[in-house]
This record gives sequence, C-alpha cells and structure tokens, in this order.
Amino acid sequence: MELTKKLAEVQQNLNAPKSQFNKFGKYSYRNCEDILEAVKPLCEANDALLTISDEMVEVAGHIFVKAVVEFIHGDYTKTVTAFAKHSLTKKGMDDSQITGSASSYARKYALNGLFLIDDTKDSDTQAPVKCEDKALPPISDAGFDKYFKFIAEGTKDKKGIVITVDYLRARHTLNAAQESALLLINLEQ
Repeated sequence: MELTKKLAEVQQNLNAPKSQFNKFGKYSYRNCEDILEAVKPLCEANDALLTISDEMVEVAGHIFVKAVVEFIHGDYTKTVTAFAKHSLTKKGMDDSQITGSASSYARKYALNGLFLIDDTKDSDTQAPVKCEDKALPPISDAGFDKYFKFIAEGTKDKKGIVITVDYLRARHTLNAAQESALLLINLEQ
C-alpha cells in the first residue's frame, strides 16, 4: 500500500529535536509545534496531507480533549487518536489557556503515535524511581484499573498524598499497555 510506504518514509526521516527547555525541572522537551515544524516539509515532499482536529469528550465523568491526527495520501488515511484530561482549574491560567494546554498535550501524543516519536524520557513520562536498584513489582490489570480511576479522580492515599502517574510508577513496574493507557491523563496540573 502506497500510504504505508509514504508514512514509513516520513517516520524514518523525521527529526524533531527537543528544542524547548524547562528551567524548573532542568530537562529538554519537544512540543507539538516542534513536531509540526519538522514534519510539514516531509509531508510536502511525499505528497501527503496532515490534519489535526480536537473534540471534547466525557469519560467516567471527566472531560478530555480528544486529538485526532490524520496522515492522508491519495485515497488512503492513517488516523491516530490521543487524549488529555481537561482540568477545570489550573493555577495562573484562564479557561482558554487550560483548554489550549490540554489540546496541545493531546495533539503532541497523537503525533508521537503516528510518527513513532519516543518521549519516554520526557518529564511527564519519567521512569519510576527505584530504591537501591531493586526492581519494582508489576501491577495486575485490576490493580492498574483501580489506580487509573484514582488518578483520574485526584484521589488521595491514606497519608493525604494525591495519587498521580508518578505515584504509581514509583511503586510498580507497568507494562506497555498500561503505559499507553496513562496517555489518557494530562497530569500537567
């Protein structure tokens, strides 16, 4: 199929370096705009069209921004979707900035999925902290589902600590499916 060949060519040639720097966390990262800037010339060279759209959806009583990225070549389309939780409030941001932040986050991860960009070393996806090089225990799917609900609802543990993705990763090793599921939650609060 021609679409697969064209998409593979863009994936192979895409170079979207982490040109942004977070002074507080002292790490480099790439944003949605960095990826788009790098991919547009490759799409043009391969006679492909890239579209991105957003939709607000409700999942388990929470609002998410659903980003849909489409790579189109001729009559063929490859679609990738990603979600980011839309916070009701975020310190220092007005409503439109909160929505824009969630949109940008979801779009970035949809683009990552389409173009095989690995962001596993970004601040929002850091590996769990391991004490004394001891491997963390894996978590069952049932246990993961429970944590996922706690994270989405902002539940606190017995010590009053809010359960987050980092909280979960600090206590358990997650499999690939569980890591993918965590992309549904925008933890930049």
